[in-house]
Amino acid sequence: MTALVAVASGLLGLAVGHLVNRAAGRFPWGTGRTALAVRPPLVEVATAVLFALVGWRFGVAWDLPAFLWFAAAAVLLTVIDVQHRLLPNRVIVPAFAGGAVLLTAAAAADQAWPALLRAGLGAAVLFAVFLVLALISPRSLGMGDVKLAALLGLFLGWLGWDAVVVGGAAGFVVQAVLALGVLAARRIGLRGELPFGPAMLVGAAVAVGWGAAIAG
Repeated sequence: MTALVAVASGLLGLAVGHLVNRAAGRFPWGTGRTALAVRPPLVEVATAVLFALVGWRFGVAWDLPAFLWFAAAAVLLTVIDVQHRLLPNRVIVPAFAGGAVLLTAAAAADQAWPALLRAGLGAAVLFAVFLVLALISPRSLGMGDVKLAALLGLFLGWLGWDAVVVGGAAGFVVQAVLALGVLAARRIGLRGELPFGPAMLVGAAVAVGWGAAIAG
């Protein structure tokens, strides 16, 4: 059954990936742009693989729709941040609201109210931590990153405090590895800056998949 869920999720991801590619290509919205953000099928295939992994990770579970929603938002935010160095409120706010609604539905269906409370606390904790870091070093973290941290905390908190800790820390590790890679490839100089959103999202993905194992 888990394999069937993974396959179905992957097929859904192909369609969602196309919509994400179109949405990212039209950003900033309202300007009349109609191009795709990335030449197919990169975004489509990446989204399908991510959806399949989410389907495999959760299987037949009430919280599966919430994490598929999170995966779609993560791909959209990644593409926009890479291309525009921006994490728009028009994505983060609906992603957070939709995630909260879907996790509440999952909690009601599975009587998982402690997990929902922990999700809310996780969002607050990561938001507060990243806000302090942004105030200390505004060149390293922007308010978009702080708001994204709240979104990550919502979903990681649902899974457990181990996931919150691993996901919050893993983003910095991923960013350091990426920075070393692009420096070695001479794609940026020492004073160059990389968007932090994609690294945060990859770190969160690591925590969703292996947070408990890493923390334990």
